[in-house]
Amino acid sequence: MTHSLSPRTVITLLVPLGALLAVFFLWPLAMVGWSSIHDQQFTLKGYAQVLTGTLIHRVLWNTLQISVLATLTSLLLGYAIALHLASMSPARRAPYLIMVMLPFWTSILVKSFAFTVVLGDAGIVNQLLGWLSGGTWHVEMMFNRVGVIVGMTNYLLPFMVLPIMASLLNQNRSLYLAAEIMGAGPLRVFWRITLPLSLPGVYAGVLMCMTLSMGMYITPALLGGRRDMMLANLIDFYTRQTLDWNLASAIAMLLLLLSGLLLWVLGRVQRDDREAA
Repeated sequence: MTHSLSPRTVITLLVPLGALLAVFFLWPLAMVGWSSIHDQQFTLKGYAQVLTGTLIHRVLWNTLQISVLATLTSLLLGYAIALHLASMSPARRAPYLIMVMLPFWTSILVKSFAFTVVLGDAGIVNQLLGWLSGGTWHVEMMFNRVGVIVGMTNYLLPFMVLPIMASLLNQNRSLYLAAEIMGAGPLRVFWRITLPLSLPGVYAGVLMCMTLSMGMYITPALLGGRRDMMLANLIDFYTRQTLDWNLASAIAMLLLLLSGLLLWVLGRVQRDDREAA
C-alpha cells in the first residue's frame, strides 16, 4: 500500500534544497546580472560592446564552432560506444562502463596537461607517426583546433554515452525480432527502429555536451591557440586582466542566454518528435 506525501511535507522537504539553490546559484547569478548593468551607475555600456565588439563576435563564432564540432565528435563516438555496450550482457558491460566513466575520476586540469604529453610535438602520437613513416610524418595537434576538440571530446564523451545507452537498453527487443521476421536487414532495422527510439538519449546527450562545451575554459586555454579563444576565456580576460567587470558580466549573460536558447530549441525538437510519433 502506497501513501502519497502531503503538500506541506513536500514543501518542507524542498525548502533546504531551495535555500541551497538560492544561496549558491541564484544569488551569484543575480549579482552577475546586476554587474552587467551597473558600473558605479546604471549603464548598458557592456551590452553595447557585446553587440558591436569585433573581438567578442569573433570569439562567439569560435565558441559556437568548437562547441558544435566537439558535440558532433562526441555524438559519433558516443553512439558507437553506447550501441556496443547495449549489445553486451550486464556482466560483460560493467568493466567497459568503468572505462567510460574514467574521465570523471580525474580533474579536467590534469587531463588537459596529460594531453600535452600525448599530442605534443615530441608526444606519443607524433613519435609513433615518425617511427611508422621514417621521420617524415608530423602532425600539429597542440595549440590549435585539433587539440581543443580532442581534449573536449575526452571530457564530454561520458555525457553522451550514458543517456544514449539508457535509451538503447529501454527499447523493446521484440521489435527487432518482428522486423527480422518481416525481412528487414540489420541496416534497415537500425535506421527504422534503433535510431528513432534512441533519439531521446541523443537529445539529452547533445544538450549536455553543447551546454558544457560552450562554457569550457581550461581545455581551450591549455590546448588551444590564440584563434581558439572561447567566451569563458574572454570573460576571464576581462575579469582578471583588464578588470572590466561590467563587460565580463555582460558576456556571461550572453553565454547564459545562448544556453537557455539551446534548451528551448532542443525542447521544441523533442516535443515535435513526440507529436509526430
